[in-house]
Amino acid sequence: MNVLSHFQAKILLAARQQCLDTAVTSLDLGLTETAVTLTADHIILPDGQTLTWDQLQEITNNELACYRVIDGQIEKIHYFSEQLNRFYSLMPTEGAPTMLISGIPMHRIKGTDPHRDTLSKIQAIAPVTGEVLDTTMGLGYTAIEAAKTAVHVTTIELDPTVTEVCRNNPWSQNLFDNPKITRRIGDAYEEVQELTDEQFNRIIHDPPMFSLAGHLYSTEFYRELYRILTPKGRLFHYIGNPDSKSGGNVTRGVVRRLQEAGFRRVKSRPQAFGVVAYK
Repeated sequence: MNVLSHFQAKILLAARQQCLDTAVTSLDLGLTETAVTLTADHIILPDGQTLTWDQLQEITNNELACYRVIDGQIEKIHYFSEQLNRFYSLMPTEGAPTMLISGIPMHRIKGTDPHRDTLSKIQAIAPVTGEVLDTTMGLGYTAIEAAKTAVHVTTIELDPTVTEVCRNNPWSQNLFDNPKITRRIGDAYEEVQELTDEQFNRIIHDPPMFSLAGHLYSTEFYRELYRILTPKGRLFHYIGNPDSKSGGNVTRGVVRRLQEAGFRRVKSRPQAFGVVAYK
């Protein structure tokens, strides 16, 4: 899989201006670096595919898109979901890419990046051990990171179209390669009802904003999370910026409903934009 964004294309264009024969850049959005051959008309990738300088300029001109290379052609990584009537596209950052959902980034990218954003959520409930539930898969970064120390991770995704975005994202490949990760497709509200009592040591709940998925903020849903969590287990609930007016209002409601659902202690984790609840 060769995937490029403006970050990598700019390196190649700069090397051309310096009249270099080779340049080192990444062909997997920053995960690794590779030497690429430069000629007057095009570049030659290690697998033999070629891209013209006009194609690289096109990539450079669009700072909101990632492009896969297929048979010497570039294709923007974006999909439309007929099921939810949403557009999904992969947006580059200086680290792991994020996903735009109808133009809105699904990760925090101001003052951080998607990988560091994920680490802050994981660290909020460290140590992450035993069985782990990730209620909203997205690009799979949470599940992938949790699987590094967990026995097993179950991750749930509402929209199967998102899985197609993941298949074209180099940073998401462990979702498909790691036997410690199980993917489920469906609404988390319904899927958790099929899970076993006291099955999970850790739960990471990172739902869409309240206006889009209010049922994932309900007392009924929290009771299900309480049911499937082991005694002394921990739940991290991402909410949003606690310093914003809307974030503060949602946080107060979340804390109250978590307590109503049975969680004995709920602590703020402002650095991770959420709260941790203890069973």
